[in-house]
Amino acid sequence: MHPTDLPAQDRGGSIDLLVHGGDVLTVDASGTVVTDGAVAVRGGRIVEVGPAERLRAVYTAADELDARGCLVLPGLINTHTHLAMTLFRGIADDVTLQGFLARVIPAEAQGLSPQTVTAGIQGAIAESVRGGVTAALDMYWFHEAAEAVARDAGWRLLTGPTFMDVPGPPDGRPYADRLGWAAADLAARTPAPGTRPVIFAHSAYTLGPEQLTAISALAREHGALLHIHAAENAGEVEMVTEQHGMRPVELLDSLGVLGPDTLLAHAVDLTDAEIEAIARTGTAIAHCPVSNLKLGCGIARVPDLLDAGVTVGLGTDGAVSSNTLDLLGAVKLAALVHKAGGDPTAVGAEQAVRMATIESARALGLGDQLGSLEPGKRADLIVLDLSRPHLAPRHDPWSMLAYAAAASDVRDTVVDGRVLMRDRTLETLDEQRALRALRDAAASAAPSTRAAEAEPDTASTSSTSSTDSTDSTSEVASTV
Repeated sequence: MHPTDLPAQDRGGSIDLLVHGGDVLTVDASGTVVTDGAVAVRGGRIVEVGPAERLRAVYTAADELDARGCLVLPGLINTHTHLAMTLFRGIADDVTLQGFLARVIPAEAQGLSPQTVTAGIQGAIAESVRGGVTAALDMYWFHEAAEAVARDAGWRLLTGPTFMDVPGPPDGRPYADRLGWAAADLAARTPAPGTRPVIFAHSAYTLGPEQLTAISALAREHGALLHIHAAENAGEVEMVTEQHGMRPVELLDSLGVLGPDTLLAHAVDLTDAEIEAIARTGTAIAHCPVSNLKLGCGIARVPDLLDAGVTVGLGTDGAVSSNTLDLLGAVKLAALVHKAGGDPTAVGAEQAVRMATIESARALGLGDQLGSLEPGKRADLIVLDLSRPHLAPRHDPWSMLAYAAAASDVRDTVVDGRVLMRDRTLETLDEQRALRALRDAAASAAPSTRAAEAEPDTASTSSTSSTDSTDSTSEVASTV
C-alpha cells in the first residue's frame, strides 16, 4: 500500500516499532516481496509496509528490529493443538493405539489440573514463540489457566470451553452442567483484537447428535468458532457410522453443524460427497500432517479440498501425537507428503506457506486481522535469520521457507507489536523457570505411564490424538 492510501492520521510520525532492512514477504494476495523493506507498527497494528529507507525517514520508532540479512514474514498460526500435552511428550511413541492409550490416559487422569496445565502451557508457549508461532487454537482442559499464561506472555491464544460427554472429566464438571457453564464463560468475554470466542466439541463419537446440535447453537448465539475433530481415520469413521448410521462429516452436515464458523480438525478419511459438503457450507479444515502420519491415520485429501475451494490451515496437534509444536516443520511436510501420489505440484511451496499464515487466519475466521503483513492488520510477525548455510543462496523465499528453513532459524517474534523474542532470547517469559515447572509437573504426571503394559501386537486403525478421558477413550479403543 502506498503511504498516500493510508488514513492521514497514520502517515508518518511516532510509532511503537519499526522492523527494517530485511526482505519483507507480505503474503498478501499478490505475494508481494519488499526488498530492503520495513514494517511500521503503532498500537498493535501495522500502519505501513514499504521500503526501509523511506519508512525510516518518515517514522520515529520507540523500538526497532534491524532485520538486515533476514526475511520478515507474518507469524505462523497453529489451527489445531493441545498445548498442555507437552507434559506427556515422548511417552507414547511407535506404539499401536492401545499402547498409546495405556500410556497417555493414566497420565492425563492423574496429572491434569490448573497447576499442571499452567506448567504445560508455559513450556508450549516458549516452544511456539521460538518456532515463530504467534497464535494458536488450543483445545484442552482448564482453558482458563491457559489463557492466564498466554495473556501474561503477550501471546495470541484462542481457546474456550470443551465439551465431551464422558464419565469423570478431568475438570470434574459433568456434561449436564457444561452448557450453562460455557454460556456464562462466553457471555463474560470481550474478545481482544485478533481473537474471537471459541467452543470445542471433541468429536461425534464422544457427543451425541442432540448434544452437537445444542453446542453448535450455543456457538452461533455467541458468534463463536466451533472446533471439532472429524474423520481423523478410518476407525473413527467406522465407529461413528456404527453409532449413528452416518459417517462423521455426513452426520455433522445433516445436523447443520457445518458452516463458515466451523473448523474441522484432521478430516483425513473423506468421500467426494463429504468434500462437496465441506465446500458448500464454507467449513474450514485444520490439516495436521505430522500427527496424521505418526499415528498411521493416513494422508488427508488436501489437494482435492483445495481444488474444491475449501480453506485449509495447518496445525501441529498435541506434543504427544506429533512430539513438537514446530509449525514450520508441518509446512515442509505439507509441501512434501501430497507429492507422494506422483504429482509434484499437488501442494506447492507457496501454498504450504500460505496454509500456515493467511489460510490459517481465514480458517479461524480472522483473515481480515491476521495472516499477512498489510496495513490495518495486527502486527504479528517473525524475523528469520538467513545467515546460515542451509538458507543460501536466496532465490525464492517461498521455497526457502517450505523446504529449507527450520524453527531454529527464527530470530525475533512479535505479537500485537510487542517483541516476545529478540535475538533468540524470550522477553516476556522466564524460559528456564518455565522449563523447570514443566519438568516438575511432568514428573508428577508421568510415572504411571512407565509401568504400563506393552501394547498389543495387533495394530488399531483408530486414533484420537487428543484423548481427554480414560473411560471414553478406552471404550473407543475397545470398540475399534
